[in-house]
Amino acid sequence: MKIKQVLSALEQFAPLPLQESWDNAGLQVGLTEADVSGALLCLDVNEQIVDEAIRRGCNLIVSHHPLLFRGLKQISGSDYVQRTVMKAIKNDIAVVSMHTNMDNARGGVNWKIAERLGLCDVRFMAAKTVGDSDAGSGVIGTLADGMSASDFISLVKERFGVECVQCNELLRRTVKTVAICGGAGDFLLPEALASGADAFITGEMHYHQYFGYEQQIQLCVIGHYQSEQFTAEVFRDIISRECPGVRTEIAETVTNPIRYY
Repeated sequence: MKIKQVLSALEQFAPLPLQESWDNAGLQVGLTEADVSGALLCLDVNEQIVDEAIRRGCNLIVSHHPLLFRGLKQISGSDYVQRTVMKAIKNDIAVVSMHTNMDNARGGVNWKIAERLGLCDVRFMAAKTVGDSDAGSGVIGTLADGMSASDFISLVKERFGVECVQCNELLRRTVKTVAICGGAGDFLLPEALASGADAFITGEMHYHQYFGYEQQIQLCVIGHYQSEQFTAEVFRDIISRECPGVRTEIAETVTNPIRYY
């Protein structure tokens, strides 16, 4: 199986036209005619991830966040992006990223978050059509059983392995309908409110957005990395289904740059 076949399978699931205009998903580094020795699946790409790929015998890295957001004007090793590109090229490792196209695809990042929470009747929060693709921003679904806001927050902490959740005032009604947008999803707060959701989970939210929604919606902000940490499982499932025989490894390197003390 060649790298280009794996890339094709990923892009069939989450076509590149689904990405936002500012994004840079798709092939980042390397040649795609080589046979795949293994695919390392991760959220971010840095030098430590390339080292892990070398150590585990993988010549393909599939990440959620693109290594290259903007064009490089030099490759001199002066920052981690340049050093990562140099190390990948030196070791014949291709890097592919599936970012907002995977956010917007049915069955993608936000659907994985909904799955982790055990939501039912999951659907797009802001559906849109791009060509023939069924796509949208964020998802919304329902819990099998309603629960108090405090119990819901405890569920979120347990399912995502976080020690704390940034919230607004605790909701004094049952949480049943949940809106989700992984990563920096605060732009979807108006849609979450309009949908009638009892709670909104995202990875980042600006300070002033916590004001004014007391007893309207339970805000639950769990961290960008934490909200998208299971995206590698989406990549694994696609590759295992569409490219049988390709070895997949979920990265052990934690790339979250934020530390909590």
